[in-house]
Amino acid sequence: MGRTVLHNVRVFDGTGLRSPGTVVIEAGLIGSGDATGARVLDGAGGVLLPGLIDAHLHLAGGRQDLVRLREFGVTTALDMACAPPEFVRSLRGLPGLPAVRSAGTPAIAPGSPHSHIPLVGQLGILRGAQEAARFVAERVAEGSDYLKIVINTPAPSHEQATLNALVAAAHAHGRPTVAHVTSCAAVEEALLAGVDILTHVPLDRALTEDLTARVLAGGQFVVPTLSMMEGVIAQSAPPGASYEAARASVRRLHRAGVPVIAGTDANASPGVPAAISHGDSLHRELELLVDAGLSTVDALRSATSLPAKHFGLTDRGVIEPGRRADLVLVEGDPLSDITATRSIRAVWCGGVEHIPG
Repeated sequence: MGRTVLHNVRVFDGTGLRSPGTVVIEAGLIGSGDATGARVLDGAGGVLLPGLIDAHLHLAGGRQDLVRLREFGVTTALDMACAPPEFVRSLRGLPGLPAVRSAGTPAIAPGSPHSHIPLVGQLGILRGAQEAARFVAERVAEGSDYLKIVINTPAPSHEQATLNALVAAAHAHGRPTVAHVTSCAAVEEALLAGVDILTHVPLDRALTEDLTARVLAGGQFVVPTLSMMEGVIAQSAPPGASYEAARASVRRLHRAGVPVIAGTDANASPGVPAAISHGDSLHRELELLVDAGLSTVDALRSATSLPAKHFGLTDRGVIEPGRRADLVLVEGDPLSDITATRSIRAVWCGGVEHIPG
């Protein structure tokens, strides 16, 4: 892989756009300013973003899901439930495609809606706190990067003792925990258990000031998946569900200082409440986050530096020498108009160039 120089690009540095300059790609990394013998590409004043990170999706479609993600500038995919383990392993480290991190098989309560999802639902059944240590050890042995726990309150769900045991076992193995929460009661149970990451936001009612303060005090961060919340309302809304509750929760969390991270719940699995497409949904997520009160800068950070920081991906998320060369070149100015992230001219996954279309 030879050296490539991107000339005349405006780099998003996490706070704004730098003046037009040069970025070097070498051996899959962002290099120094040495352009000797390099292939030179004119960025024509386009905006260069760190590769986008979708912090909640599902890769049941395999390689074709990764190909589609790349088409939309997603260079890191954080899978939140996928099985069997050998299938997950087959998606890791594919040259020129998004990097994958995965929860593997999630912890699911018997009789819950998720227990009916093919394969994942059956493999993830956990019947009580006495099985927690074994369950977590098996996930770690399979290579899971974090533990996903599905909390379906008020539907059939894990008892609090089981949640507590799962979190304790995961932390003993050095794995963070991600809790599926779509009700305020589920959020309360997740906080009592000491989970690290909340994914989704309630659809029954907006988070209260008190519950929001508890999330902030507990050090959790939130992946609200507004794309999925919007999809549920459009495709399968349960009685009393409200997208406005989800939107208001994000606004409240952000104003309180809770880190809000972009994730979509993109999936094509049978039995899920809404089908969300891979790749383009992340751009919709950024638009929904701005609609919920995030600035365009905060929205861009929610899909770049923040997920890299909070998921321990220390080699990406920003554009600086030595980092992984995950990059997206777009036309227009996404700081003025977040929809400009859709105007993609080129994508680099680990330094491998791809021209969409």
